[in-house]
Amino acid sequence: MYYLILGRDAPDSLARRLAARPDHLARLQALQDQGRLLLAGPCPAIDSPDPGPAGFSGSLIVAEFADLAAARAWADADPYVTAGVYAEVEVKPFKKVLPA
Repeated sequence: MYYLILGRDAPDSLARRLAARPDHLARLQALQDQGRLLLAGPCPAIDSPDPGPAGFSGSLIVAEFADLAAARAWADADPYVTAGVYAEVEVKPFKKVLPA
């Protein structure tokens, strides 16, 4: 089943985000290589694809896991969590409807 992981950035976390990004992306690439990643990306803090120093307000990941506990464990081990980028992480089941 798919699970939605929504990380909300802590204030002034852009430098920590940039430092942890390679490790964060490596974990996402592993999910993609396993065919388990539906989508992933950051949420710019302003209405721009490149927010510059405004940074990001969080990130969204939708990926396949065995169950909610496995999704939560994966999210808790994310480099953005351990680096203090995310102030909060929400994990919940996700049902893909479209595109079919």
